[in-house]
Amino acid sequence: MPPQQTKVNQKPIFRPTSKRLMDQVREVLRYYHYSKRTEEAYTRWIREFIFFHQKKHPKDMGKQEVEAYLSHLAVHRNVAASTQSQAFNALLFLYRQVLALPFADDMAPVRSKKPVRLPVVLSKNEVTRMLASMQGTTGLMARMMYGGGLRLMELLRLRVQDIDFDQGLLMVRSGKGDKDRSTLLPISVRHELQTHLQQVYLMFTEDLQQGHANVWLPSALAKKYTNASKSWEWQYVFPSKKLSNDPENNQIRRHHVNESGLQKAIRAAKIKAAISKKVTSHTFRHSFATHLLESGTNIRVVQKLLGHNDVKTTEIYTHVLQQNLTSVQSPLDQLEDC
Repeated sequence: MPPQQTKVNQKPIFRPTSKRLMDQVREVLRYYHYSKRTEEAYTRWIREFIFFHQKKHPKDMGKQEVEAYLSHLAVHRNVAASTQSQAFNALLFLYRQVLALPFADDMAPVRSKKPVRLPVVLSKNEVTRMLASMQGTTGLMARMMYGGGLRLMELLRLRVQDIDFDQGLLMVRSGKGDKDRSTLLPISVRHELQTHLQQVYLMFTEDLQQGHANVWLPSALAKKYTNASKSWEWQYVFPSKKLSNDPENNQIRRHHVNESGLQKAIRAAKIKAAISKKVTSHTFRHSFATHLLESGTNIRVVQKLLGHNDVKTTEIYTHVLQQNLTSVQSPLDQLEDC
């Protein structure tokens, strides 16, 4: 199973100072600016690996134990190929970046099967019905997700400075794979978004007056730009209505909204629009890509907007294009013509 080309392949230049292993893992993850979700996933896999081998320390284990654990995930837990790969990357990170120990390049665990599944895509009519069923801030968020092909967390992590009204673009910072990219800001949401930001600015100025304007920043940026956390351009586009306590340093901050609110609104809109398909927030991204290809947009452009490394990832949407299916006559109809 070849490792993904991520930060885990860099030579370790940082040595953790914590004494406990899991604290060391978190320390190194934060030093390299891994996302909170990656930190949660990697620490979970590493902890499971250790408990699978009766709490044996990883430095006393090697290739045989790693292969046994990854094979267990595939054979006994029947995890997806992507899940097994994530567990592999977590252990790769542990050995190379945290423990500074060699990690065999010829790992050969039993591999999880990678089923080919087509993404669920809404028709344009279904998207119209869904969006018509969503109002307020969650409605704006859904329109931006569909209009720009954004992942859920990419939307929630947007900062004020990531919006370019003049050019009609959104800048996605540190997206999947820690990559930056530009995508579309639809004309139809710009006025509503500007009105929304006016309300957010009022909330920001109130926080500023009360000494709570202190948005979260990656540690390196927080050190380099000491006043950035209190500046307007770094504030979240969709901030939480409530202040919260940052568990890492006990500072009072206003974080972005929780994803559960938008997810709940999408489920409610699906029911209201009488759509029987399985619809999640990611369905808007799938529909964005498919509808662009249906309209004749070059697949390389779609690839860039989605932030895919390989055009083969984007090509899956060509398998669900409606324009090719509607022109095909069913063999049953052909029999009736005879």
